[in-house]
Amino acid sequence: MDRCIVLVDAGYLLGAAATLLRGDAARSRLSINHAELIQLIRDRAESETGKPLLRIYWFDGAPDRVPQPEHRRLRVLPRVTVHLGTLTRIAGKAQQKGVDAAMHAQLTELARNRAATDIVLITGDGDLLPGVIMAKDHGVAFHLWAVQAADGAYNQSEDLVAESDERQLLDRSWLTQVITDAYPVASAQPERPVPEPAASAEPSSSPHTPLAAAGQTPTPGDLARSAPSAMLRWSSDLGYAPADDAIPLLSALTRPQHAWADHEGDIKVGGEPYEVGRVFADRWGKRLPHDQATEILERLNRTRPQIPRRLDGELLRYAARFGTLGIGESEDISEDHRKQLRGGFWNGIDQLPTS
Repeated sequence: MDRCIVLVDAGYLLGAAATLLRGDAARSRLSINHAELIQLIRDRAESETGKPLLRIYWFDGAPDRVPQPEHRRLRVLPRVTVHLGTLTRIAGKAQQKGVDAAMHAQLTELARNRAATDIVLITGDGDLLPGVIMAKDHGVAFHLWAVQAADGAYNQSEDLVAESDERQLLDRSWLTQVITDAYPVASAQPERPVPEPAASAEPSSSPHTPLAAAGQTPTPGDLARSAPSAMLRWSSDLGYAPADDAIPLLSALTRPQHAWADHEGDIKVGGEPYEVGRVFADRWGKRLPHDQATEILERLNRTRPQIPRRLDGELLRYAARFGTLGIGESEDISEDHRKQLRGGFWNGIDQLPTS
């Protein structure tokens, strides 16, 4: 059949992209528009091969092979099939198991059945070499795509490169159309000291400190470097904002119909901490009892930029449902992620309807 197929080793693609853009392979610190990434891959594959796309196979690892939010978003996209191996932790580092074997099996099966005339492979793993050779023996044209290496050298098996019929480079400019560093390094400018508030300080007469100028939404990097976001670190179980039983938790406001809608809505959430904070605030604010909403929001705003302890703890726990937080790293939410979550929360509160 005159068509093309793409096999993506997500661990290679996103790990190499993180190394290029950030200097380390921590995928969880990337901001990725998966839908646009898939479209870019499709457009480039069809342009390079001159054949229509049959399907993109996305191979990745996940704890206990349980689909993470990014996998749930990917597998509902047109022409995308997601295959998961196991993500395990060895000596403190996350490692994929079963992904290479699944890619090899898929590659050989597609070639044997002549499912396509051209196969694009995005990987660097030499373990796929036997499958590539077999595919070529069945008359399949083999296209190997490489992610630009941070040090300018190869980040692919030399034997795999030698067997490729065509080789293309996914360079920085191509990648950054849809993949960016969610936490860019701040410019070397002196920071203004932020005085710690006294525990007995009276709340400001202003209801809150704005996180961004009118009409602007701060990026995660802006929030991490701004003085108001620095104060967000005080919002925790050990922080200054007291527990306030008059402010209800999201779990207490969530009915069964809400839970079902949340599950469906989670598929569209990117998982970036700032975005997760906004989603939490939106769901919490819109579920407040109408006759109490104004009073509750006024009480909440008096604590800014802190968040009452119980609600703050629920926000941090809520982030765990969007598994991109902490994948491949510590299971704890980092201090940067906590700042982004809380910044997103206050931005979400500001976006709530006023009436």
